[in-house]
Amino acid sequence: MTQYSATLQDRHLERVKALLHRDDGKEHAAYVFFSAAKIQRDPWDRESHEKYLSINVREIPSEDIISADSAHVSWYTDSYVKALRDAEANDHIVGIVHSHPRGCLEFSAQDDENEQDLVQLAVNRNGDGTKLISMVLCGDELLGRVWLHPSETGWAKLRSIKSWGSDLRFWFADGQSIQSSKVLARQALAFGDSLNHNLRQMRIGVVGCGGTGSALATLLARLGVGQIAVFDNDIVEASNLNRLHGATQFDADAMRPKVQVIAEGIARMGLGVRAVAFEGWVGDERNRDALRSCDLIFGCTDDHDGRMFLNRFTYYYLTQVIDIGLAIDVSDADPPQIEAMDGRVTVLGPDNACLVCAELVEPEIARAEAMKRDQPDDYEKLKHEAYVVGEGNPAPAVVTFTTELACMAVNEMLQRMVGFRAVEGSTPNRVRKFHLCEDRRPGYKPRTGCRICDDDGLWGRGDVDPFIGRVS
Repeated sequence: MTQYSATLQDRHLERVKALLHRDDGKEHAAYVFFSAAKIQRDPWDRESHEKYLSINVREIPSEDIISADSAHVSWYTDSYVKALRDAEANDHIVGIVHSHPRGCLEFSAQDDENEQDLVQLAVNRNGDGTKLISMVLCGDELLGRVWLHPSETGWAKLRSIKSWGSDLRFWFADGQSIQSSKVLARQALAFGDSLNHNLRQMRIGVVGCGGTGSALATLLARLGVGQIAVFDNDIVEASNLNRLHGATQFDADAMRPKVQVIAEGIARMGLGVRAVAFEGWVGDERNRDALRSCDLIFGCTDDHDGRMFLNRFTYYYLTQVIDIGLAIDVSDADPPQIEAMDGRVTVLGPDNACLVCAELVEPEIARAEAMKRDQPDDYEKLKHEAYVVGEGNPAPAVVTFTTELACMAVNEMLQRMVGFRAVEGSTPNRVRKFHLCEDRRPGYKPRTGCRICDDDGLWGRGDVDPFIGRVS
């Protein structure tokens, strides 16, 4: 069985609302073009999964409209045939979004009949296997399905629709069918049952399972996130035990993988959270299905190459990435003196600069890390010749600050879901200067010509070869 879901870029969703929400009380419709991400094996359901990623929105020409009232809209198919032609040329899928001004969030019998005809036209024009994505917009609510073939039962529901932008919004097909949880009752008193419902259905990845990542994964499980994937290629060492949540001396002695320790710890909580461990570097080919299955990813890795990977992934797959970093600068005195202690939470996406433009990653260090991982002999040779950038002593780390940073990142996620900050709201960049007891919000800007964050031609591309356009 295959699952289906869709992601709409915020700018596309706002464009759709502008086209469909008019003051005349009539139904309206628009075309949305999608690319596809095909997941062979979802790590939680162990099923295939297709994600559709919005690429563009096109208005239906007013001269094509045949008739419209509060219960229907119809138009000549000339513009639809043109949309099919353009979709075929660009390997896209056509979607149709229409409004229900009467307030009914479901597909009508008339929708079923009309869309079946449109699917048949799509197959006649573009060949067998051509799909049609259909959505209903009712106020701010969305419902969707994908037509797989032109028959009465030839469609499957979209498990979820989510937005990619400044807010984190979900529309789950079965959202209201989940019963309230006694475990999360106090949380519901603060934010309502709807947040608990959404968290239970979300699929979140945590990349990097050190002090920050282990705390963050534990917090997500306690919040009631239903599916968590943890990624790391390190084992537990004695030097980790003062800040690695859930780890013991036994784990260090047995040299157990960090991801295993964290996933087992979440399972022991008995909260019904499904945690899956992926041992390996985040960019390993074996991790691709899991990453593409995630609705949100927290980047807690301390390697520049891993951050560079996630920096591209978020734009190609329209997946929110919240990147986290802690820098503690100390003097050479004995004992050392704290000179600066900065914790950073950066939300990647269309309202912010990428990590490269913000100068939060060093490409030269990333290249050295990639060589160390993939070409260790060449790396050692260059290291000996002093051509390697970034080698040095371990960075300082303290559990209270790594844990507080994890709380900052999770709270940023919650803000984007429920908007509990009445004044300052969401911020794409937050730097907590622990040593000064203050927060700052730097305004990083995309550099002109950046192919990642200043050129939307890559946004939502989905599956390409090489993966995320990254050449090793």
